[in-house]
Amino acid sequence: MKVTKFHDIKKTDKDTLGKWLHLMILGRMIDERAPNYLKQALGWSYHAPYAGHDAIQLAIGQIFNKDTDHLFPYYRDMLTALSAGLTTEEILLNGISKATDLASGGRHMSNHFAKPAWNIHNVSSCTGNHILHAVGVARGMKTYNHKGVAISSQGESSVSEGYCYEAITGADRELLPCIFVFQDNGYGISVPKSDQTANEHVADNFSGFKNLKIIKCDGKDVFDSMNAMMSAKEHAMNKHEPVIVHAVCVRIGNHSNSDNHEWYRDEKERADAKAQDPLPKFKDDLLKAKIFTQKEIEQIEADAKKELLDAHGKAVKAPNPTPESIWEHIVPPAYVPQKYTDGTHSEDGESKKFIDAINGTLKAEFRHNPHTYIWGQDVANKEKGGIFNVTKGMQQEFGKHRVFNGPIAEDYILGTANGMSRFDQEKIHIVVEGAEFADYFWPAMEQMVETSHDHWRSNGAFSPNMTVRLASGGYIGGGLYHSQNIEGTLCTLPGIRVVVPAFADDAAGLLRTSMRSKGCTVYLEPKALYNAKYAMTTIPEDFEVPFGKARLRREGKDLSIITYGNTVHFSLEAAEALAKEGFEVEVLDLRSLNPLDLDSIVATVQKTHRALVVHEDKVFAGFGGEIVSQINEHAFEHLDAPVRRVGSTFTPVGFNRILERATLPDVTKILNAARELLNY
Repeated sequence: MKVTKFHDIKKTDKDTLGKWLHLMILGRMIDERAPNYLKQALGWSYHAPYAGHDAIQLAIGQIFNKDTDHLFPYYRDMLTALSAGLTTEEILLNGISKATDLASGGRHMSNHFAKPAWNIHNVSSCTGNHILHAVGVARGMKTYNHKGVAISSQGESSVSEGYCYEAITGADRELLPCIFVFQDNGYGISVPKSDQTANEHVADNFSGFKNLKIIKCDGKDVFDSMNAMMSAKEHAMNKHEPVIVHAVCVRIGNHSNSDNHEWYRDEKERADAKAQDPLPKFKDDLLKAKIFTQKEIEQIEADAKKELLDAHGKAVKAPNPTPESIWEHIVPPAYVPQKYTDGTHSEDGESKKFIDAINGTLKAEFRHNPHTYIWGQDVANKEKGGIFNVTKGMQQEFGKHRVFNGPIAEDYILGTANGMSRFDQEKIHIVVEGAEFADYFWPAMEQMVETSHDHWRSNGAFSPNMTVRLASGGYIGGGLYHSQNIEGTLCTLPGIRVVVPAFADDAAGLLRTSMRSKGCTVYLEPKALYNAKYAMTTIPEDFEVPFGKARLRREGKDLSIITYGNTVHFSLEAAEALAKEGFEVEVLDLRSLNPLDLDSIVATVQKTHRALVVHEDKVFAGFGGEIVSQINEHAFEHLDAPVRRVGSTFTPVGFNRILERATLPDVTKILNAARELLNY
């Protein structure tokens, strides 16, 4: 792409050049001082020096507008952050992990710079994954006709990640105002670029994309970098198309303070890298052009040194995070139901199917909040609303800008949901079908993990408002990838909520609460219940279910069955059968796994003195093990028998119905275990 010459050394005024030189000198002083903090045991235990990337990082920061743009820097972007407006003190507070660090309050690795109030985002250490969030923000900009750009910066090696291709493909298809900066220094830690891509420039891997513009520049040259970034921003904003800026840089030092480049770069290569240092070249250019004298440059250096020392004095005196603060900002506040405080209601009215409860609540909440969106695979195509028609009729009512299909790219579906909610986290709520079946969710797990610690990692500054819907479980003859349960894995992640309704009213109530809550809820839908008559209930129009509140489905005094999802119904059937044998069995439907209603679990065990934990997932390493541990820790003295578990065998779920029946729990298996406990 042709680059407009906005700047050269003659066209640029002295004040601007002086500001740029000050930033470059100051940034390099911080970059070189950072390792000393580690030596003095003050912090900065992770530092990735940016020397050799100076020009492109200066340019990224200079074209960023905090009032209109969103910036996603990566761990080497120290000068980018400084150029974008972070103060020296703010850079140091991050480096030495102080409680007043704007990025995370010391929770995240050093060298991950952010300023949430300015839309300079806290990104994770999962290299390059923030590119998806930038695309999501850009989707928000396009949706709301916002004049700005989303800028994502990363090293060239991280582009090898599949989600980078998903992000750029999506931005190209959706015509989004994104700038993707590849800072190419030739190495991914010690791995040379030739091991990453066959092309000399990784940007050329995207040369066939229809709507994507590619600009290449010398990331070591201030004017070439500045012109490239300004051209990219002009194109992205005016043409509403994404742009890659491929900046050729050089890594002068180690990858980070845990690396030694002498092990894989010979002396000549290291010397050649140092000879390409952008900072002395820029100084020389200014001197040769007689714009600055040597004395003036020395004064800028003295001013920068004073600024750094003053900031150092303040930063080292700043408070450290306290041990107890680890419990703050794990999960953002959930919506608290006002009318249905315990998640129960009268039984008046007409019974509705589980699937209709979800569909009706989605529509009601879309009417309630016009800033609600849903996308996923196969969610809206004419009269079809997904593989199970759960979203039927939504696109017709709410339009394609709010209800639309995502590509078959689970990372992209979830990552852009995270990003779009960043555009306005006070208003926007995203519902996604994370995958057509829960078993297909694994490609999105990297983004799920990312989402789970966003709120904690940012010290409460951000959390994506998302409801992640997943059709879960078996009993449909689906076999592999269509019958597995994944809640045991999901519940190991602090920072997300996980709910599993078993009846139509809870399906409606939990969904409404999720869609009105801050943060992320994984909403597991036992798909065998969609049209099951035994899951039908009456549903008040405004029904809500609080998170972390179990529901007693049947009272008893001889045995407690603690369960959720499909097995709630099997447990109720088993309890009915046992009643004919003279036993009164209590059935507790958890509904919410994270948060977990420990009080109700303890209460039922105290009442019956025997507990049987039943779930559809595998017994070995399943979520039931956590329930058993909680009972042993909090109600052991009330037990008259060991806690037993019923669940699936430690095998995949087969396709043939004979294999499925052999694997999954059923009424007979629950009855056998219950009788053993009752007779213990």
